[in-house]
Amino acid sequence: MHKVPEITLNDGLTLPVIGLGTYALNGNAGASAIQNAIHAGYRLIDSAYNYENEGTVGEAVKRSSVPREELRITSKLPGRYQHYDKAVTTIQESLYRASLDYYDLYLIHWPNPKQDLYVEAWQALIDAQKWGLIRSIGVCNFLPEHIERLEKETGVKPSVNQIELHPFFNQEQQRKWHQEHNIVTESWSPLARANHLLENETIQQMAQHHNKSLSQIVLRWHYQLGAVSIPKSASSVRQIENISIFDFSLDETEMSLISELTRPDGRINNQDPAVYEEF
Repeated sequence: MHKVPEITLNDGLTLPVIGLGTYALNGNAGASAIQNAIHAGYRLIDSAYNYENEGTVGEAVKRSSVPREELRITSKLPGRYQHYDKAVTTIQESLYRASLDYYDLYLIHWPNPKQDLYVEAWQALIDAQKWGLIRSIGVCNFLPEHIERLEKETGVKPSVNQIELHPFFNQEQQRKWHQEHNIVTESWSPLARANHLLENETIQQMAQHHNKSLSQIVLRWHYQLGAVSIPKSASSVRQIENISIFDFSLDETEMSLISELTRPDGRINNQDPAVYEEF
């Protein structure tokens, strides 16, 4: 079993620096894959209401021999339930689906600025935290102006902002802003599209130099940036590979070369939080 280092959030909760993404891990096969990941050493499991697999995650937790208090289970509030009352009910439903007493981390999935309900949704998360339903509250895909408004109107700052972050979209300015405001950056789609990595000579050369896989190089880059990454894999071999990144390091030149792969149009699905609306 692999031991993963931890980072401390601004509210005192600790998170492993690598977790398991679970998008499209559903049903019995998904529960088995997540259970295998927990057995391999994963302690942070990322899910969402819109992934329709909170029950799958809960089943994996139930099957696991790891004590619940050692795990960090995440879920996310969908865009269609950002009204306060709906948000509270949805948080409760998330817990019922997973058969959990609490979530360690619960996030607003997208700001949905046209709806202009994200402050109302944030207040629901604040209250759910007070009621003991959530240990730590955060957001996904929020821009600095969205987060500033949350703090201004509620007095509470997110512990985490989970954003699209990979070598082709390195989010340098957003990461710097998070660091200045003591918010942890969490990377979704940390490996971008695998075929793009496979075709990249820069990363291939580093992988050969360090005798590591392409994904290990990229996940090490995330770790050295100070970001928590949540790569998804149903393969036990790949899961173990993805958390086996703590026996080597990238030098400053290598870090820069990977960061320089970023592109203005580097988003995978062109989901710009300033305009994108999640259902």
